Amino acid sequence: MPDADVRIASDMIERAFNRGDLSAVDELLLPAAVDHQEAPGVNFPRHLKEVVVMLRTAFPDLHFEIRHIMSSGDIIAMHSVMTGTHLGPMRDLAPTRRSVHVRHMHFIRVEQGLGAELWHLWDTPGLMKQLTGPAPTA
Repeated sequence: MPDADVRIASDMIERAFNRGDLSAVDELLLPAAVDHQEAPGVNFPRHLKEVVVMLRTAFPDLHFEIRHIMSSGDIIAMHSVMTGTHLGPMRDLAPTRRSVHVRHMHFIRVEQGLGAELWHLWDTPGLMKQLTGPAPTA
């Protein structure tokens, strides 16, 4: 089953984030799945769709590359790198036309062959520094 579990995570990255296929969220997450970085009671599948749309709007060339992925028991651990060019609005930040390179760590618990819980970390300070810091020199 570990290969099938790993496929859940890699399919979510490829289909939802890299291609914008929001049906992947419904197909790969339990309806009652929980994102532990969000407030209790947040509808995780709906929230994840909003995040995908927000990121793909801000970064039309959004791409996640999975660098490492493994499973142990019912937990998948994944290290990925998000790249893209900031060409659309992102929350209250107008497009900067800057390219970004942001590392992420994801830990997903699988239940009944679907994502049930998510813990994730991403380099938000690094992202903001890339978008709002001094312009890169050539």
